[in-house]
Amino acid sequence: MSSQDQSGDGSSDTPEGIDLAEGVDHQVAMVMDLNKCIGCQTCTIACKTNWTEGGGRDYMYWNNVETKPGSGYPRDWEEMGGGWQSEEHSERSPGELPDEEEYGRPWEFNHDAIFYEGSDEPLRPMDQAEWGPNWDEDEGAGEYPNSYYFYLPRICNHCTHPSCVEACPRSALYKREEDGIVLVDQDRCRGYRYCVEGCPYKKVYYNAMTKKSEKCIFCYPRIEGEGPEGEVRAPSCAEDCPPQLRMVGFLDDEDGPIYKLVEEYEVAVRLHPEYRTEPNVYYIPPFAPPQHSEGGESLDAERIPRNYLEELFGPAVNEALNTIERERNKVQRGEESEVMELLTRNREDKYRLEVFDDG
Repeated sequence: MSSQDQSGDGSSDTPEGIDLAEGVDHQVAMVMDLNKCIGCQTCTIACKTNWTEGGGRDYMYWNNVETKPGSGYPRDWEEMGGGWQSEEHSERSPGELPDEEEYGRPWEFNHDAIFYEGSDEPLRPMDQAEWGPNWDEDEGAGEYPNSYYFYLPRICNHCTHPSCVEACPRSALYKREEDGIVLVDQDRCRGYRYCVEGCPYKKVYYNAMTKKSEKCIFCYPRIEGEGPEGEVRAPSCAEDCPPQLRMVGFLDDEDGPIYKLVEEYEVAVRLHPEYRTEPNVYYIPPFAPPQHSEGGESLDAERIPRNYLEELFGPAVNEALNTIERERNKVQRGEESEVMELLTRNREDKYRLEVFDDG
């Protein structure tokens, strides 16, 4: 797959260094600043109420927020395989299917007893729960006084080289030409679940009632302006986020914040780049206070170990963190920094989705 000739004369309008999938005009992307995520799950509920209420979707969280370090959702998804074996994207890595217990069964609560039978017992699951999404929330790692954790929101990455697309023998999964969003053609899908197995991020789900695969659709009806007033809007997980940690736009929009954070300043990094799917969801890596002695003195040691962040985001996370630290120091000296402007201001162009409408 390669960048596309979009001018019709043999030249390419794609900015240098941007790899667009074959047949895709522009690639929509998202940047999430992990330093702003408070783990409130508003994005999760926004997605759940819009797309996955009932009808075999009870266990699905197209958007979830998990605590890191932690097992995530589904449990231990990082150990289940998938993706590609090489940069040439010619051979997929084998993957596993998560079972129902690894997703966590939907819980049944004692609502009837409390609301209709007059019981004064507290609200609780009716069965003994052993696992569920975010079961290990806020546990993290490390020891007092230097324990640590951070929140990691996850959606489908709408990858440039999605292994789920390649895995499907029915060609039911595909990337949209206009924006690179990965979708499932429900008419073609037969529920073989090779896509679930092939996705290394485990962001494709099987609906046992419809016998079809389903996944995050990047709220494409919203970005197409299909609302009551025809207004183009960002995905609900982004718009409903209280700390506004997500930026949404196009990777190949050189004037937008996505391009600047990802390509120009290289402070936004991919999750598990070693899977080689080239995700189009990026993260500003988390900072934390330095370690402290039991007496409260600051130590010259980082709270979140760099080697752990490398496990998540690859070696590029080191230069990303170094760049952000240099830019923060510039601001503290009274100098200007576009990086910090991009990361700290509630910008009008944080949802830049109509830039290519006339192209």
